Amino acid sequence: MSCDEPPPPLLLEGIAQFNRGEFFEQHETLELLWRAETRNIRYLYQGILQIGVAFHHLRKQNHHGTVYMLTRGQSYLAPFAPRCQRVDVQALLDAAAAALREVNRLGADRLAEFDWNLTPKVRVVE
Repeated sequence: MSCDEPPPPLLLEGIAQFNRGEFFEQHETLELLWRAETRNIRYLYQGILQIGVAFHHLRKQNHHGTVYMLTRGQSYLAPFAPRCQRVDVQALLDAAAAALREVNRLGADRLAEFDWNLTPKVRVVE
């Protein structure tokens, strides 16, 4: 299975952008990777991309976009847990779920109160 393969360079670049909070940029990088890949591993890339896009929406205080992308991103990632291409998928799923709970608790009118410490980091492990 392609989960045993090392992470491609564009994945590592997109993860670095994600972890720096460059959510628009990570979208652009991971979209190149996702669109070029024909195997199912493309959904790993799409899931990470969508979790990042959720935080782009959150910055713009778009509640619907945030909830939608966090939910959809998790559904793409779930089949790749706990780990794929050295990405700690389970940790990302757990962090995204915690952020989603907080976004739902705050609701559309209080998104400005979101604790950005809840923003996931994508961990790459050996």
